[in-house]
Amino acid sequence: MSRRVVRQSKFRHVFGQAAKADQAYEDIRVSKVTWDSAFCAVNPKFLAIIVEAGGGGAFIVLPLAKTGRVDKNYPLVTGHTAPVLDIDWCPHNDNVIASASDDTTIMVWQIPDYTPVRSITEPIITLEGHSKRVGILSWHPTARNVLLSAGGDNVIIIWNVGTGEVLLSLDDMHPDVIHSVCWNTNGSLLATTCKDKTLRIIDPRKGQVVAERFAAHEGMRPMRAVFTRQGHIFTTGFTRMSQRELGLWDPNNFEEPVALQEMDTSNGVLLPFYDPDSSIVYLCGKGDSSIRYFEITEEPPFVHYLNTFSSKEPQRGMGFMPKRGLDVSKCEIARFYKLHERKCEPIVMTVPRKSDLFQDDLYPDTPGPEPALEADEWLSGQDADPVLISLRDGYVPPKHRELRVTKRNILDVRPPSGPRRSQSASNAPLSQHTLETLLEEIKALREQVQAQEQRITSLENMLCELVDGTD
Repeated sequence: MSRRVVRQSKFRHVFGQAAKADQAYEDIRVSKVTWDSAFCAVNPKFLAIIVEAGGGGAFIVLPLAKTGRVDKNYPLVTGHTAPVLDIDWCPHNDNVIASASDDTTIMVWQIPDYTPVRSITEPIITLEGHSKRVGILSWHPTARNVLLSAGGDNVIIIWNVGTGEVLLSLDDMHPDVIHSVCWNTNGSLLATTCKDKTLRIIDPRKGQVVAERFAAHEGMRPMRAVFTRQGHIFTTGFTRMSQRELGLWDPNNFEEPVALQEMDTSNGVLLPFYDPDSSIVYLCGKGDSSIRYFEITEEPPFVHYLNTFSSKEPQRGMGFMPKRGLDVSKCEIARFYKLHERKCEPIVMTVPRKSDLFQDDLYPDTPGPEPALEADEWLSGQDADPVLISLRDGYVPPKHRELRVTKRNILDVRPPSGPRRSQSASNAPLSQHTLETLLEEIKALREQVQAQEQRITSLENMLCELVDGTD
């Protein structure tokens, strides 16, 4: 008699649970723009959601704790003249977020820890270099202030947000619209998918396609790709018969897939959210009402189905919390922020454990908020893995950190060294200059106050000594 051996995995019993009604964010007019991005970005401090806005583009930023009904006059982040298509939090500064828009620009914003009185309308910097809509943003995982953008002009631009300059422009690699871009773990390579049905691995600093695979999925509908921690590529796409499909590929041997599985028939593009710590990939289809999750391992069939979280309402978008924002005391291994038509609902993925102690096996050290490299070091060819932190004692987000933009002198007529730079990004707007001046003045006044306080303390001490002496 043969016994069926059940695969051993600590993630076999992961289950999803929607937060209680009072933990949701209500009365948010989620954007109705037709675009295949997540429409939501989240970090340990804030939740950002692209919203409907008359005569321009806007998104709302809420402190995570501000659950319940959101006031209809709650301040927005508004500055774009056309709909916002993608938003992404900086992994090295929880107060900095980038937004990309149909108006061809990228704006980078500093979000204060306090709730602003009125809408934020002045970005720290505006990056202009694309000739058509910008629909994809992705911060570099390990280098400070390095931001990637991809536009409808089929160009990928890599920016140094700290100076407003273009570091690299990849403008002759994609003959058609780019559907997705993903960095690998240390940010040395990119995986891109394109309307021409080709999956490409690109070395951005060499400006070379190092590997490519045509028709990783044979259907015409958009494909998505993410790097796994082993350096493989996980893809979602469609078969010729419009079945949704997932694939796992080894870039060193693109001839045959490591794994290829058909799933179901549906129109929604599957957005993959990959957690390198657990090697679980979560698939969220826009318009679906479920999240499917799979574990990627070294043994066949390599992509193992775990479970499906199902609900009644379809999702219009999805936010994925970085590992450092999870509650380790409750064995949370993932948290999603599901967008409905008028609200955002947290969904928690948990591994059931009896012990209340910290579970080392569920929480290996994970990327923290410190960058491993400066932008110039990365551009010169250096690579570094993310700086890891332990979650044993939980994670406390650092206080508000200022993003300083140091622009090149626009009166300097010497040609800039390196790749071409964005024309408009180098022209500092007057309002930005005023803001920097005010911040410098406040800093100087604080230092003066500190010096005065020290002087007062020393005079009080002298006074006490005199009084004691007379006694």
